[in-house]
Amino acid sequence: MKYARALAFAAVAGITIVTATGCSVAREQQTVGSYVDDAGITTAIKAKMVEDKNVSASSISVETLNGTVQLSGFAKSQAEKNQAESIARNTKHVREVRNSIVVRP
Repeated sequence: MKYARALAFAAVAGITIVTATGCSVAREQQTVGSYVDDAGITTAIKAKMVEDKNVSASSISVETLNGTVQLSGFAKSQAEKNQAESIARNTKHVREVRNSIVVRP
C-alpha cells in the first residue's frame, strides 16, 4: 500500500513537470535545455528584484524565452522601471530585455 501511494505521487509529479515544461517545448519554440536555462534566468531576476528595495517584485512579471526577457506589470516611478530593466540586463545569460512595464504613480 505504501509503494502504491508513492508510485501514484511520483506519477502525478512527473506528469505535472512534463506538462509544465512541455508547453513551449512542444510548440518547438525551444529545447528542454533552453527551457531550463530560461527558468533559471527568470528565477535569478526575480530574486534580485526581491532583494532590491527600490523595486516591487510582486508588481512586475518576468518571462524568459530563449534568453530574451519580457518585463511587464506596473511601477510606481520611472526610476523603478529603469531599475527593474537594469537588474534584468545585468543578469547572466540575458540576451535581450523588452521592458513593457507601465508607470502608474
